[in-house]
Amino acid sequence: MRFETTLQRPVEVAGVGLHSGVSVKIRILPAPVSTGLVFLRSDLDNFQIPASWRHVARVSYATSLMHQGVLISTTEHLLSVFYSMGIDNAYIEIDNLEVPILDGSGLPFVRLIQEAGIRQSRRKRRYLHIRRPISVEDKGKRISILPADSFRLTCDTDYPYPVGRQSLELEVTPENYASEIAFARTFGWEADLDQMRNMGLIRGASLENAVCFTPNGVMNPGGLRAPDECCRHKALDLIGDLALLGRPLLGHVIAERAGHAMHAALVARIMSDPSLYEIVTFDQLASRVAAVLVG
Repeated sequence: MRFETTLQRPVEVAGVGLHSGVSVKIRILPAPVSTGLVFLRSDLDNFQIPASWRHVARVSYATSLMHQGVLISTTEHLLSVFYSMGIDNAYIEIDNLEVPILDGSGLPFVRLIQEAGIRQSRRKRRYLHIRRPISVEDKGKRISILPADSFRLTCDTDYPYPVGRQSLELEVTPENYASEIAFARTFGWEADLDQMRNMGLIRGASLENAVCFTPNGVMNPGGLRAPDECCRHKALDLIGDLALLGRPLLGHVIAERAGHAMHAALVARIMSDPSLYEIVTFDQLASRVAAVLVG
């Protein structure tokens, strides 16, 4: 996309928070150019929390943002959809502390954006273009990003039976995301349920919004939406965490058994060193590619 976008009109949806179990309603509204994605806590006088790496608070089991002590939890699914569907600017009014989980995937949010429609502005989009390789590693897990002229993703996961090793590679476009990633739901294991509840987590979880694996298969009556649904959902989460860069990304991200904490570490590493990237418009990038082809 050459120009910044927002929504044509407001849309809203209600549900429960996956971890808090609280009832919550969000309303997504158009926003002016250069606003970015901004949460408004409507229960707290529309207190603003920008969706930015600067405000990452917690990255255990979900990505939470905090600004001046005000929290927004489980942001990754909604931000993943905004980022992949090319929405640059929007206000997200939310009347509680956690984004609703809905069916556990990004698909309901994709449908909301399609319902609202997308409006282009006259301001050129500015991309974050990776200039040299970056890597973060920890305990056999790794996430890297290589220079590229599009947003590409390689995601490798390795979970216990019955999931096993899975891998996914694709270019992230609105079309590819909507058909290949958005439907993938969050997931967990039956053996972990009691421990997570004792930690104050998954109070809103059910078979309507999460896949639950047993020692013998899948507890959900309808089964999986794809054999590699887990890997596709991890790709969804990864994109949502990368959205905290604040600009559309041009680079090839390679995640090997990475999670929210490692995603956040990569984003922080990129933003800590301006020599690792450049900010370019689509036209600037296209002219370089044309010059290389002519040369």
